[in-house]
Amino acid sequence: MKYIIITILSLNLFACGVLSEPKTEDWSANKIYEEAKDAFEVGDYESAIRYYELLEARYPFGKYAQQAQLEIIYSYFKYEEPASAIAAANLFIKLYPRHPEVEYVYYIKGLINFELHQGILDRFLPIDRSQREQMAAVQSFQDFSELIARFPDSKYSKDARQRMIHLRNRAAQHELHVANFYMKREAYLAAANRAKTVIESYQRTPSVPHALIILARAYKIMGLQDLSDSTLDILKLNYPNHSGIAKIENLVAN
Repeated sequence: MKYIIITILSLNLFACGVLSEPKTEDWSANKIYEEAKDAFEVGDYESAIRYYELLEARYPFGKYAQQAQLEIIYSYFKYEEPASAIAAANLFIKLYPRHPEVEYVYYIKGLINFELHQGILDRFLPIDRSQREQMAAVQSFQDFSELIARFPDSKYSKDARQRMIHLRNRAAQHELHVANFYMKREAYLAAANRAKTVIESYQRTPSVPHALIILARAYKIMGLQDLSDSTLDILKLNYPNHSGIAKIENLVAN
């Protein structure tokens, strides 16, 4: 809460400073937009944000309003202010659901959360990193899914699909790491449940054969030989040359 209050106060003071800055007092909407655009194009995103916010405050219904609201999303993103970027994106979608560039806004939302998942945008986010990355991965997948569902022929769809594959693979890897952790702790039932999640929810990911090995091993250690054998049969059928097959066959049950 303290962080949010400080941020809001800082933004208000910042906006007041811009609005009262003498050199901008007589600027037209066109002048402010041109200054914002110039800053945007040279990568001075801090100044771009300042001018876009000034434009929106002074001319909220002017002819540059929509474009400014669109461009400020990317400016926030590049300035490493993901929360502001996502908030601006959500507002744009709500206000202009039929805008020609709204598909881009859906895409940039997914991209922001994708980079949060990657740990790239860690600045000033008061959430545990591992928790944030998992939440961001789920949200990014949903954002890209919505983009593809609404705009299947979008120029952003191909990249969105590739990122969704990556996110799905990473989610499966996460479950697999947890399963391995439980195996090391000899929590075999918990390990088996995590391995089953990989097999059932993340089919056709590279983690599946490893999950089958963990599941077969956990079943065997717990004395559930029939279940271990059936799991091993699935592994042999789908991954006949996997090196883990012999290890499971040679494992002596407790």
